[in-house]
Amino acid sequence: MYYIGVDLGTSAVKLLLMSESGEIAKITSREYPLSFPQPGWSEQEPEAWFTQTMDGLKELLSEVDKSQVKGIGVGGQMHGLVVLDDADKVIRPVILWNDGRTMKEVEYLNSDIGKNKLSEYTGNIAFAGFTAPKILWMKENEPDLYARIKKIMLPKDYLIYRMSGSFCTEYSDASGMLLLDVQHKCWSKQMLDICGITEEQLPKLHESYDAVGTLKPEIASELGLSESVVLAAGAGDNAAAAVGTGMVGAGRCNISLGTSGTIFITSDEFRVDANNALHAFDHADGGYHLMGCMLSAASCNKWWMDEILKSTDYAGEQADIKELGKNHVYYLPYLMGERSPWNDPLARASFIGMSMDTTRAEMVQAVLEGVAFGTRDMLEAARSTGLDIKTSMICGGGAKSPLWRRMMANILDLEITVPACEEGPGMGGAMLAMVASGAYKSVAEACDAIVKVSEKVSPEAELVKLYEDRYQSFKLLYPALKDVFPKL
Repeated sequence: MYYIGVDLGTSAVKLLLMSESGEIAKITSREYPLSFPQPGWSEQEPEAWFTQTMDGLKELLSEVDKSQVKGIGVGGQMHGLVVLDDADKVIRPVILWNDGRTMKEVEYLNSDIGKNKLSEYTGNIAFAGFTAPKILWMKENEPDLYARIKKIMLPKDYLIYRMSGSFCTEYSDASGMLLLDVQHKCWSKQMLDICGITEEQLPKLHESYDAVGTLKPEIASELGLSESVVLAAGAGDNAAAAVGTGMVGAGRCNISLGTSGTIFITSDEFRVDANNALHAFDHADGGYHLMGCMLSAASCNKWWMDEILKSTDYAGEQADIKELGKNHVYYLPYLMGERSPWNDPLARASFIGMSMDTTRAEMVQAVLEGVAFGTRDMLEAARSTGLDIKTSMICGGGAKSPLWRRMMANILDLEITVPACEEGPGMGGAMLAMVASGAYKSVAEACDAIVKVSEKVSPEAELVKLYEDRYQSFKLLYPALKDVFPKL
């Protein structure tokens, strides 16, 4: 039997076809544009997600016995505000996760409503990317459009709605809306009142591995699939990727070095760190997780290489880095502001510590180390809740660098493991579809059968000590510059 995993990303949808034993038969992708109508704004047309997904599915299924396809699971970009009217028409382009227009609304929520109240209602405080501030922005700036809202959903849920007609979401993705009482897995009445919306405007809540519907007849016919193909509720992209790397059950950690950087730590009980530096979310396996998100991770290295050095020789530039733990140049990785742990959209990337003898290699090294130090900031917030973390899986484009993996192991003082097969949210989505279709009894059972490790990188005692000293210096930099950033 085959299962389809859909990774609905920010710039492209990636689709994979996988057997229930974990063998990937085919992968394809389709790109779609982003729009930046004003500085700091980021939008997209949901229709592009649907048309490009359908087109990609036709290619994905072109050489397979379609009668063997049993389920579809979607992992998707989080936080985006999708709003439909009473005719099921999209009211406005989606305001995406990386859109920064809601500073006023975030300030209102965190200051006027209060962080303590928000944490009590949802387990989290307000961030610019979250969905609730975007609803408030619409209410204030587009009242006529706001008044037309009949349905509110997240990006992956819109895709599922178009394919199955099921108006639903699940707990992992809903956790990032600032509308969900994460601990009790229900919509927060207080937050709905604050945003001026009703529960009828919000989708029905499910576990990620629940079967939420089957393909509409017209969709099944267009794809050549059976109408009995099951759609799983799916998951937010980070929760789906965590399933794909086997991060289920308590005490597991996954670090993603993608365009943004995340640390994802599983727990069997609800936890919140004292400063709400991390997001306290539900997990796709039915439990909970803490998640920190850096808005710029591997994108820092891409910016440095592509825009500044004008080089595509990533490995060559890293080959000149000879000595670790002694670099006097520091880099703050805040190209787009920062979410975790600072929640500061005005923070900016910075180099500090250069001298006349600073080399090109030291600048490259500082960028890689800066992202690792930023990840350490998030890890320390998780450790403050009492979690004892000794090892972490690592994935994402940046994780392909052996040097960066070694830096991570020593800066974080963790054993770093690399998955044998890394296909991110799409793989996790396919595995959720397997559970929804009955191929496995639980998400944990699917992970045990499918996820394998290809490499381990252990911390080195001498480097751990050197990097501990460097990290203590790094920790001083953002607080020292915090009041400068708003004036830039």
